[in-house]
Amino acid sequence: MTENTPARRLPVRLPPHSDELLSSWIGRHAAFYAVPPLVMLRHCLPEAPSLRAADLHLSSDQEARLANIFGTELAAVHRMTFASVAQTSRRLIATRPTQFCPSCSPGGAEPAPVLRSQLLGWRITCPLCGEQLRDSGPRKLPSPFQPYRAAAARGEKLLDDEAERGISTWTSPADIARLLLMRRIPRPIPRELDLWRFRVLGAIIPDLDHVVADQQENLPTPAKPILPLHLRPALLAGVAMVERAGPEMLQMLRGHMMGDNKVRFTDAVEGLIAQVRRPKACSQMQLI
Repeated sequence: MTENTPARRLPVRLPPHSDELLSSWIGRHAAFYAVPPLVMLRHCLPEAPSLRAADLHLSSDQEARLANIFGTELAAVHRMTFASVAQTSRRLIATRPTQFCPSCSPGGAEPAPVLRSQLLGWRITCPLCGEQLRDSGPRKLPSPFQPYRAAAARGEKLLDDEAERGISTWTSPADIARLLLMRRIPRPIPRELDLWRFRVLGAIIPDLDHVVADQQENLPTPAKPILPLHLRPALLAGVAMVERAGPEMLQMLRGHMMGDNKVRFTDAVEGLIAQVRRPKACSQMQLI
């Protein structure tokens, strides 16, 4: 079958679960028809390179073909993907399920459906019911950052608004999150073998340094800023604090950096601040 030859509608079609991920839905059909998931995907979209790629981006033509083959609405296919997630937030999409909602996760199905929310690295609550998410891994640790829960809830909303609805305030919350995960040098300067645990975020939420040291938890880098679920409230709270304080807090945080890291942080901050000032200048010109 070529890319231009439309595949026929499947004789048996399984209804998607609420918030189910596209690759999960395709995978459940593959299990029903006893074929590998990639074979099922390429039966529908011969040009598709992978299930992950289908989750992240589909053209309108590809969405239409899938909707026809699976006998569903075009909008339903689109909702199952991450196609509408802002580019700045794409690094916060995990490659595998990292969390689940005990109330909304479908039980008893085989294979078990994967929900979109299980891969969203900025969430600590379920987008369907609002309940606290739980860790999918073997380590199910309670969050030590309960005192920051109000700020964390606001940070989650800021990141969710940007990712899912394209709404941001004076800058990108996802960019703030990445800046907060850059390494910092505290004073007095610690031993070299302890430098791995200090991040900019710890300058805002001092509890983080102690938690990381106690749990020997090596935090992720800005390139993939998805924290374990029990540590995630700290990052969300940090994002909310910086967003509320404004560019001045980012400028203050430069004092916690040294060397090349300080140069990279400064360049990134100046880029964000320049974006803040540019719209103001444009609006002033419009008033003339």
